[in-house]
Amino acid sequence: MALQNELEINHSFGEIVGKSKKIQHVFTEIQIAAAGDISVLIQGETGTGKELIAKAIHDNSPRNACPFVAFNCAAIPTELIEGELFGNERGAFTGANERRIGYFEQADTGTLFLDEIGDMPLILQAKLLRVLQEREFQSLGGTSTTSIDIRVLAATNQDLENAIRDGYFREDLYHRLSAFPIKVPPLRDRREDIPILADHFLKKHAAAAEKSIRDISTDALQMLMQHDFPGNVRELENAIERAVLYETTDRLQPQSLLLHQVQEHSQPPTSSPTDATTILPLDEVERRTIIHALKVTDNNISHTARALGIDRTTLYRKLKKYNLL
Repeated sequence: MALQNELEINHSFGEIVGKSKKIQHVFTEIQIAAAGDISVLIQGETGTGKELIAKAIHDNSPRNACPFVAFNCAAIPTELIEGELFGNERGAFTGANERRIGYFEQADTGTLFLDEIGDMPLILQAKLLRVLQEREFQSLGGTSTTSIDIRVLAATNQDLENAIRDGYFREDLYHRLSAFPIKVPPLRDRREDIPILADHFLKKHAAAAEKSIRDISTDALQMLMQHDFPGNVRELENAIERAVLYETTDRLQPQSLLLHQVQEHSQPPTSSPTDATTILPLDEVERRTIIHALKVTDNNISHTARALGIDRTTLYRKLKKYNLL
């Protein structure tokens, strides 16, 4: 009851902020999941704060004094993922001049967070499943097994049930990971949290920029409330951080938010500009093409990269460049 009262007063759980019923439900699920050692699958759109939820579960669990190790399955080239996760012995391959500890061993006694688990290559999903079942693994070039005591949390912005039907994700691995599923609502479905989040980010970034901006004007807040935020909480924070740098008064004004530009850029791309005389910068053409590909593939990173003819690492770098993560 004391914790619930604290949540109602502070509207936060760790770094996660909100007072809506939907996010309060997530707070409750974090609290329940943290009490045990069950595997958790966190599902939600890009930018909804899935890693923050994983960190909150770890920080409130009996393993909180042990390591929390995060691994992004979409950020590493397929051929390197196995070595990154399981490590390698000296001489395992050309250039392996020393033994290197992988993420599983780094997380021993603590929590391993597998972000973007939907992009784990199918060939490695079987090995991952074995590790989760047996709690032991063999490093690249190794001849013996290493036992580990870890808790695994995973997250994805993909529909894994569709991926299972399409043959891109193992059903047995899905059931192993999703023993305790948590679904994170998009920001557009909890708009009542926007004022609290905006104020939270304003205080954070105004302090970092050493600017005395005390609050957000009514017009600016109305603009925020009307925006759909396809990039969710991350997009809102980026908008506030940028606005803080532009703002010259002690209240955040609508013109500092530049949301009209964001909304214009968030429109689905067309094959050519509406005005035949308009020439778009190459970066904007690329950004729109990536947004379109993500929409067509339902935000599946692997499918998007394949459709664009680039590898996942390159796509991940471009997503960061255009603030699409």
